[in-house]
Amino acid sequence: MVDIDLSKNLVELTMDICNIESVSGSEQSLANALEKALTLPHLSVLRDGNAVVASTNFGKPRILIAGHIDTVPIANNLPAQLHHFEREQVIIGRGSVDMKGGIAVMLKLASELTEAKYDISWIFYDNEEVDSSLNGLGRLSRNNPEILKGEFAILCEPTSALVEGGCNGTLRALVRTKGVKAHSARPWMGENAIHKAAPILARLADYQPQTISVDGLEYRESLNAVSIKAGIAGNVIPDLCEVEVNYRFAPSKSGSEAKQVIKELFEGFQVELVDLAEGARPGLDTELAAQFLAATGQSARPKYGWTDVARFSALGIPAINYGPGDPALAHADNENLPVGHLFDVEKGLRNWLSV
Repeated sequence: MVDIDLSKNLVELTMDICNIESVSGSEQSLANALEKALTLPHLSVLRDGNAVVASTNFGKPRILIAGHIDTVPIANNLPAQLHHFEREQVIIGRGSVDMKGGIAVMLKLASELTEAKYDISWIFYDNEEVDSSLNGLGRLSRNNPEILKGEFAILCEPTSALVEGGCNGTLRALVRTKGVKAHSARPWMGENAIHKAAPILARLADYQPQTISVDGLEYRESLNAVSIKAGIAGNVIPDLCEVEVNYRFAPSKSGSEAKQVIKELFEGFQVELVDLAEGARPGLDTELAAQFLAATGQSARPKYGWTDVARFSALGIPAINYGPGDPALAHADNENLPVGHLFDVEKGLRNWLSV
């Protein structure tokens, strides 16, 4: 078993965690190491598959702090390396941004905060980067629903050490046109399904996405074609064309309302919904959220991408995103994390949690 040395500083700890490979579906070694490291007198530890939850039990209001331990596949970017760029140190390596920097901060604080203002459940979960049916946080909510009870939640996804409230919802749909196959030398014998898709693209090009204020934060929506599939050969007029569209909608809209937007926009075409995830409102209208923002010295901004804060929101738990790393570098081959982000997030959380 690989051990994690909790006596190391935050930079060393992050690099060690990065170097325990944990591509989605292969998180067992890291989960084992986390479980062993978190077996401490002030924590009770629960293991569910490759998810590990370490909780304090002081009899105080409970908050949840969560992060996923899996990464996308490695691309010649391990072992992690520490580099100096101008006046900044950065950790380069798979998972440094998404999101082992956040995991390192969580682990450091979980081990050191033997007393806190609140009871804390530190949730380290698997399979976030793959199909949502495999998501470890979702599995925990089904297998151990009592573990995911709390008054406020923080997801340590990368936010450049800034506070991001809630998240947009996301919808994917296939918009289809149908034609008739024919030899491309005699196209008049058929009907070209690709040509029939031109109005779909025109409607997308003309669509003006909204910016919607939700609890004081401005969420930008977007609607885009993300793929087109058609044709079976270079000499055949295609009889089917599918345009996949992705709609990112403000958290004030329900999934049903988002579906209605797509249905109305593409009226006259066959539309099939293939994926839908509700958004999450900012979760900033509580006393705990106000105390958190005061402790970090920050104001909140909106989260445009979908994150697992939506899972907490669906459980009735206000949740925000707050973690080290630039989200624009998540999954990139040159994924790299400024070490200053680590210490900023660690300080912000410690200030809020400490007695």
